[in-house]
Amino acid sequence: MIKTKGLKKSYKTKAKRQTTEVEAVKGIDLDVAEGEIFGFLGPNGAGKTTTLRVLATLLPLDDGEATVAGANLRTEQAAVRRAIGFVAQGGSTSDDVTAREELILQARMYGMGRAAAAARAAEVIESFELTDFADRKCKTYSGGQRRRLDIALGVIHRPQVLFLDEPTTGLDPQSRAHMWDEVRRLREEGMTVFITTHYLDEADALCDRIAIIDHGEVVAEGTPDALKREISGDVVTVGVGDAVEEAAALLKAQAFARDVEVRDDGELRLTVESGDTAIPQIMRALEGGGVSLATIELHRPTLDDVFLTKTGRSLRD
Repeated sequence: MIKTKGLKKSYKTKAKRQTTEVEAVKGIDLDVAEGEIFGFLGPNGAGKTTTLRVLATLLPLDDGEATVAGANLRTEQAAVRRAIGFVAQGGSTSDDVTAREELILQARMYGMGRAAAAARAAEVIESFELTDFADRKCKTYSGGQRRRLDIALGVIHRPQVLFLDEPTTGLDPQSRAHMWDEVRRLREEGMTVFITTHYLDEADALCDRIAIIDHGEVVAEGTPDALKREISGDVVTVGVGDAVEEAAALLKAQAFARDVEVRDDGELRLTVESGDTAIPQIMRALEGGGVSLATIELHRPTLDDVFLTKTGRSLRD
């Protein structure tokens, strides 16, 4: 649904009468499948929003090639715009109009007749649970309500691809969870969703696949689970009481154990490819060797561990 090759974008800035060229996007390759939630994860200033604005035809690309919903980004910009919805970070609602008025206007701008626009607006109001306040002015809405309206405006024309730029920034936890549900619902209806975020938990919980971007370059790409396994695998901590040495000898002989470490607290720390499959094997190995298992815990690496490994610094920093 979205394919890019060597996508580049630079800006020229002036300071003290000197012009400097800043490379915001440095040759990005992406391949986003139809009907998936694809996440662009990275710190502020990494190039996420610039990439999104280029793909949405709001900025011209300097170099490279891209297609969105089968339309060429250079030569078929009108077709790209018909196929996409775009929701910016800052939102797009006006204080002195209602949600219903905003939605009808947006539908009309996409070529719907008056009756069709009103019907579609009513449908979207119900889908996004805007009914209770749809006919109040937007200045009376909470942040979460306005953000839901922003996304409703982005999908009023039933786009094939929806671009969401930092959709939950500034929202409270309840509003964020509601927003995640809305995005999942859109995916279930067949829409492709391209989301930028700097929230680790959001990328982990919401996205089918993610690309981690830093200084304008993609440094890692894959499913959240695959990226975390790629770094160091899962870690399983095993408590066996006084039989720690015997248990260590048993588990070191198992093919699934990459590393077995005896910790100072008497527990064993195993690095494995997949904790879900390793835990039953650990239990069987210990039982077969006559060692009683007291505790067992699974610890998975985080996306911040991935970012740290790929860039040398924490995304949280």
